[in-house]
Amino acid sequence: MDEYRIEEDSLGPVNIPQNALWGPQTERSRQNFSAGSKMPLVLIKVLLQLKKAAADANRAAGTLSGDKANLIIQAVDKLLVLNDEDLRQDFPLVIYQTGSGTQTNMNVNEVVAHMAGRLNSQIPILPNDDVNQGQSSNDIFPTAMNITAALAVTKLNQAIQHLIRELKKKETQYWRTVKVGRTHLQDATPLTFGQEISGWVSQLQHDLSYLQTLAPTLNELAIGGTAVGTGLNAAPGFAQTIAKKMADLYHIPFTADSNKFYGLAAHSGLNVVHGAIKTLASDLLKIANDIRFLASGPRAGYGELTIPANEPGSSIMPGKVNPTQAEAITMAAVRVLGNDVVISLAASQGNFEMNVYKPVLISAFLESADLLSTTITSFTDKLVVGLTANVQRMQELLNQSLMTVTALSPHIGYHDSAMIAQLAQREGLTLKAAALKSGKVSEKQFNKWVVAIGMTNIQ
Repeated sequence: MDEYRIEEDSLGPVNIPQNALWGPQTERSRQNFSAGSKMPLVLIKVLLQLKKAAADANRAAGTLSGDKANLIIQAVDKLLVLNDEDLRQDFPLVIYQTGSGTQTNMNVNEVVAHMAGRLNSQIPILPNDDVNQGQSSNDIFPTAMNITAALAVTKLNQAIQHLIRELKKKETQYWRTVKVGRTHLQDATPLTFGQEISGWVSQLQHDLSYLQTLAPTLNELAIGGTAVGTGLNAAPGFAQTIAKKMADLYHIPFTADSNKFYGLAAHSGLNVVHGAIKTLASDLLKIANDIRFLASGPRAGYGELTIPANEPGSSIMPGKVNPTQAEAITMAAVRVLGNDVVISLAASQGNFEMNVYKPVLISAFLESADLLSTTITSFTDKLVVGLTANVQRMQELLNQSLMTVTALSPHIGYHDSAMIAQLAQREGLTLKAAALKSGKVSEKQFNKWVVAIGMTNIQ
């Protein structure tokens, strides 16, 4: 038993590893729950910042002595300078625990209290009475959820903007490069590669706009609601002080002027914002698939694009290059679509005064945002930047296309134009040869009317 110390909580004594900073409630959770990954450290760090702000707010309200408040702040600062590996040692709890996040909140309270004791054992700091003063897990945990989600969305926005900038460079570069259009996976009328890219850019610009429009709903903080939303045991002005400190710290306009019953029982903001993230994932699937299919080959596929060779593509086929960045981002997108189901269901589980699916909800949200932020950045830097158009191949396919016959339709009618296209396909002729053979069009007329760049309406 020399490896353990004994502490008590309201249920009785608990053996705790001798050097652990946590206390009995953390240890009970550690013993009772082991499934899944650990609680995200980014959420832990936000909870630590909230404890620091709460100590300051309680000192200002006169409900916590200056000495205790200062010691809590010092303890938090000591923890926040630790690297992630060292910090994780004191925060061992998993996501699949109590649905309110209470055990993680108490993990933070206990670690801060024990760190304070190491810094100054003459000033007793209690996890519940001092570190958690004016708070409940029911309001502090969803407050941390919203702040963490808002930070993740900010990072995601930056990744989207980076991809948009690089795609716009390609759009400009290939604005007048004519190629075959495709609808229903069949040949269609011409467009330019720049025009095609502009569609991708517009998708991403819309996705960015959706996120920026919806993200402010995350700025409403549940802090101050305490147990059921009434604010019991929270000092006047406590919530407003904390919201302002979080706004100043993270440069996001957080507010405590919100309905606390909503803040504890519903997570509609996280749900709707993740809906925009899901939409982004859907659009990234389309864009990445377009690129990898257009780059298929290099000799037995479309072959219109060349992607960077980042690593060998096969363990058996020498010289093979695969669209691995596209594969990574599409796999991430699929995961996000699955996470949206998790979040939608979790957000629906608000029973009476509290939702009890909070840990899995924020975990899925953060996973989605982080997956897309990371894969978008990699996709941009390691694929899009080095992407080139095979102009000769584009021209070759354009010359073989039968759908440029559409340019004849205003002059000789839809029916005769269709007959020319079918003749060309049936007899293996070029469109021009079929048109001349039909007798409906002269060579001079064909050359005047069937001009690919003119069919794109490009300026």
